Amino acid sequence: MAIALQREYAPPAGGLGFARAEELSMLRLVQKLALGAAVLGLSACVATTTFTSTWKAPDAPAVSPVGKTVAALFVTSDEGKRRAAEDILAADLNARGAHGIASYTLVPNAQRGDVDAVKAKLKQAGVQGVVVMRIVGKDQQITYTPGYVAPAYYGGFGPYWGYGWREVYAPGYLTTDTYISIETLIYSLKQDKLLWAGTSRTSNPSNLDKLIQEVADAAAKQMTKQGFLAP
Repeated sequence: MAIALQREYAPPAGGLGFARAEELSMLRLVQKLALGAAVLGLSACVATTTFTSTWKAPDAPAVSPVGKTVAALFVTSDEGKRRAAEDILAADLNARGAHGIASYTLVPNAQRGDVDAVKAKLKQAGVQGVVVMRIVGKDQQITYTPGYVAPAYYGGFGPYWGYGWREVYAPGYLTTDTYISIETLIYSLKQDKLLWAGTSRTSNPSNLDKLIQEVADAAAKQMTKQGFLAP
């Protein structure tokens, strides 16, 4: 995020005046707020998620998660992150009426490479569908906001001297936005078939928990919009 301040002034013919002084006072306040936002950096940015691409199986009917057993799977080599993400995703499925199960409780990391064993354990647990998430990209964008020069009053040496020494220049600053891309896949375990897929892009996630929750919410809205997820 960046805050740019740019405004031109024409020096008045007469004195500074109350209106002029009040306007300059407001500009100084805005300038300080802008600098405060620069100091906060990423913490001042709000995470947003948008889908860059989606796909739905042409013959896939609208489905409802209510009453269905759905496994949550987060693909990563980091066991700690996998467990944390799957717990959040399973909780989100439960909140939507499904019986969400974190896949790590059924399939330990050591067995993740044996697809037949994985499928057998999921079916044994009564799993009907699987929601998969995987981070597929991370990039950053740096934005420079130029410095701001406060308008000086040149109508007279006295007024200029009084104002010019108080506040003249606010330095420019850099802000960095971080973007995380995640693919979300919905599989029918019974049919062994991909039903829905999407790739999302989230800006400035503060942590993994909020990232997974926001992507899950955005995916649900997108699937509902496309008629895949029953309202």
